[in-house]
Amino acid sequence: MNTLIKNAIVADRHIFKGDILIQDGRITALGEHLPTPVGAKVIDAAGATVMPGLVDVHVHFREPGFTAKETIRTGAAAAAHGGFTTVCAMPNLNPVPDNVATLSQLVAKNRSDAAIHVQQFAAITKGLKSTDLLDYAAMHQAGALGFSNDGVGVQDAATMYQAMKGAAAVDAPIVAHIEDAGLANHGVINQGPKAKALGLPGINHVSESAQLARDLTLAEATGVHYHACHVSTKQSVELIRDAKARGVHVTAEATPHHLLLDDGHIPGDDPMFKMNPPLRSEADRLALMDGLRDGTIDMIATDHAPHTAAEKSGSFLTAAFGIVGLETAFALLYTSFVRSGWCSLKDLIGWMSTKPADAFGLSAGRISIGAPADLTIMDLDTAYQIDPTAFLSLGHNTPFAGRTVYGSVLWTLVDGDVAYQKEDKA
Repeated sequence: MNTLIKNAIVADRHIFKGDILIQDGRITALGEHLPTPVGAKVIDAAGATVMPGLVDVHVHFREPGFTAKETIRTGAAAAAHGGFTTVCAMPNLNPVPDNVATLSQLVAKNRSDAAIHVQQFAAITKGLKSTDLLDYAAMHQAGALGFSNDGVGVQDAATMYQAMKGAAAVDAPIVAHIEDAGLANHGVINQGPKAKALGLPGINHVSESAQLARDLTLAEATGVHYHACHVSTKQSVELIRDAKARGVHVTAEATPHHLLLDDGHIPGDDPMFKMNPPLRSEADRLALMDGLRDGTIDMIATDHAPHTAAEKSGSFLTAAFGIVGLETAFALLYTSFVRSGWCSLKDLIGWMSTKPADAFGLSAGRISIGAPADLTIMDLDTAYQIDPTAFLSLGHNTPFAGRTVYGSVLWTLVDGDVAYQKEDKA
C-alpha cells in the first residue's frame, strides 16, 4: 500500500509545509505538491502537524501474568492512541523473561499482538529478585534489547557489577530501577512535609541517589551502557551530570509526572498520586527540568504502569504504585512546555522520539527519505480535557484527569500502516 500525506506541517529537525510519500512502509519523498501515485491512499492532514512517531523506552504491558491490568494488545493500542510507534517493555511479568524459551515466546507475542513496534527487555537476574545472573549473550541473541530488574532494582553490588560486565560483553544496556530497598524502608510517599502532614511513611531521597552513585561507579569500571530509569531527585541529576563529564556511558530518563508534579501538588491521601519513585520536592522537579534542558537527562519516558480500579483505590498505604502515561504524555508536555515557551516543539520531539531512538539504537525518531514510515499526525490547536474513560489502556489510573490540554492524535502510522485513527465525531 502506498500512502500520500498531503497538506501537512512536517516537524522534525526542520519544519516545513508539504507532503510525505510512503511506499512499502518507508518514506520515499518529501516536498510540496507531490503527485499522487496511482492507487495510493491519500491522507489530507489539512494543516495538522506530522511528527516522527514517539518512542517510549519504559512501559509495562503486564502480559503474561497480570492481564487484568493490561495486555500487549491494549497497551499497544494505548501507545498508538498517544502517538507512540515504538515502546520498550519491562520484564516484571509472570513468568519473568529470564530464559531463552520464555523470552522468545514473549518476543513473538509482542510481534503478533501489537499494532506498534514493541522491543522487550529481559531480566538482569533470575526471577528479578535473586543474585543469579542470566546468559546475556543467549538472551540478547533471542531478542532482548537490554536487561532490567525494573520494579525492584539490584540490591547487591557484586551482582550488579557482574551483570554490567556480562551486558557490556554483548553491547547491551543495563536499564536500572534505582532504589536501595533498605533506605526506602517501605515508604509510600516522598519523605518531607507532605508525608508528615498526611501521617504517611516517607521514602528518603537518598534511597535513589545512593544506589545511583554505586551504579555509576560500576558503570565507569565496566564500560557498560547504563540507563537510569525515572530519575527523580536533584542529587541524581548532579551525579549523572558529573558522570557524563567523566565520560561514563550513561543515559537517563525522566517521566512526565516527575517533570510536571511535585509532592506539593498532592491534594491529600489520593492514591492516584502514588508512584515509585514518588513525587519529590519542588526543588527536585526544577532540577529535573534543568537537567532535561542541558542534556543531563536525555529523554522522557512514561513508566506507563496500568492497574485495576481496585488496586488504585483506598489509601497511599494500601494502593499500588504507578500511573498510566502513554495516552497523556505528549499532550501534557506540549501544553505545559511548548505552549508556555519553555522549549520548542523540536526540543520535545527530540526528548520523546529522536533521542531515545538514538540512545537504544532503534530505527525510529526521524522523518527522512528511506526511514520507516513511523509517524504521528497531531492536532496541536484544539483544546480538550483528559478523560480516562476514553483511554484504550485497561488502566485509568492518572492524576491528570480533567486537565485541559492540547495535542490530540489524529493518526498514527507504523511502517505506513494505520495503527490508530481518531473517529470522526461529525
